[in-house]
Amino acid sequence: MSFDLVLFGGTGDLAWRKLMPALFQAFRHGTLPPDGRIIGIARDDLSDDQYRALIRSRFDAVDLDKRPTPQEFERFAGLLHYLRVDLSQPQDYARLAATLRERQAETVVMYLATAPALFTTVVQQAAAAGLNRPNTRLVLEKPLGHDLASNRAINEAVRQVLSEKQVFRIDHYLGKPAVQNLFALRFGNALFEPVWRREHISNIQITIAEDFGVEKRGAFYDSTGALRDMVQNHALQLLCALAMEPPINAHADAIRDEKLKVLRSLKPWTPETLDQHVVRGQYGPGKVNGESVIGYRDEPGVDPDSRTETFVGLRADIASWRWAGVPFYIRTGKRLAAREAHIVVNFREAPHAIFNAPPGTSNKLVIHLQPRDGLEMHLLAQGQENRRNGSTLAPVQLNLDFDKRFGTERVGAYERLLLDVIAGRLNLFVRSDEQEEAWRWVEPLLEHWRSDQREPRIYAAGTWGPSASSGMIARAGHCWSEEC
Repeated sequence: MSFDLVLFGGTGDLAWRKLMPALFQAFRHGTLPPDGRIIGIARDDLSDDQYRALIRSRFDAVDLDKRPTPQEFERFAGLLHYLRVDLSQPQDYARLAATLRERQAETVVMYLATAPALFTTVVQQAAAAGLNRPNTRLVLEKPLGHDLASNRAINEAVRQVLSEKQVFRIDHYLGKPAVQNLFALRFGNALFEPVWRREHISNIQITIAEDFGVEKRGAFYDSTGALRDMVQNHALQLLCALAMEPPINAHADAIRDEKLKVLRSLKPWTPETLDQHVVRGQYGPGKVNGESVIGYRDEPGVDPDSRTETFVGLRADIASWRWAGVPFYIRTGKRLAAREAHIVVNFREAPHAIFNAPPGTSNKLVIHLQPRDGLEMHLLAQGQENRRNGSTLAPVQLNLDFDKRFGTERVGAYERLLLDVIAGRLNLFVRSDEQEEAWRWVEPLLEHWRSDQREPRIYAAGTWGPSASSGMIARAGHCWSEEC
């Protein structure tokens, strides 16, 4: 299959840090269709050879095992081309259209790795140049908009020129192997379905923790914050995967229909829950991995009086028969104690205790997303040390490391998603109505924080966030996994 992948923002951070390494890995693995062309688009005045040299130099920053050898890059570089385009100039889109007509590829992918504020302009100008043909596929990066109104405006602009099946709203968390295993765990095994409900589950926790700060993105992050950056997309998509009903099949719309039902079932915020079920935090100075680091307000590009949240802890409740009364706890933040993403499913205690067991040792399932990829099942069993007292139990773990089981050369998130775009598979992409429902649910939080005069709760870098986050979850008699 022939394809042209047009990478708007082709010299930007996302292009060289994520997209080009992913495309190279697909090339190395032999899964990238051979008759392809990758065209970088930017305002820089570069030749094809200069663009190839730029990309080659950027590969020095990726993980060693993902870097190409000189021979590999020489072959990969044959796919790379460059076109100087000013995104505000209609004549430059006409030149791009002429370039694409030269080859008449079966599929044209337009990947918008640009600022979201440019999405509407690019889409409209591309359509005016005749680039909205039936073989066109458009990839939109998050964050898609700044709030519900801007999200709707972008989706409406796209809807005017392309059909929904041509639009791929990317959330790279959905491409992670661990998230694919989450779907497989639930819908490929009969073991869990009978207990995946309120009668057996006490609470579910989703943690997406980063130990690094805003790095060189201070100005961008200060206008975004953790709620927009992580909760509205990644965290809510994970919640949907955990809470959705089994779809009737594995087709894209069947899966997305069920996720949409979850988003529509999230209980709306009230003044009481906004006060009791949400914690907004911001990191101060501290130590991460033994090194002293500065606080958020001292980061380059950040307003010294900023109230932008770098941590969010919240409780979400789903109004459905399956999940009534089961809290879903979400926390995410920067400069936390570890770089770790995991889900903890805490099961209820046995209804009638006939054995002695340590307190707080009920069964739980831990799903590791990063940097590990695997499952832990926490059970109770009689250990050798307790053989004289047969009624005493001890906690044990069953561990499954997917990297060891399937090998470390597994398909990365962006690699999988880019191949799906080229092939036209929509299963792992977000539909417009899903996105709008997610924005509708988080927007009251944004409005509440705009009017709330209280400062974010400061937490020391290298910790698990504000102590108020532990207090929020403790009010329901629960605790975060590292505290139990």
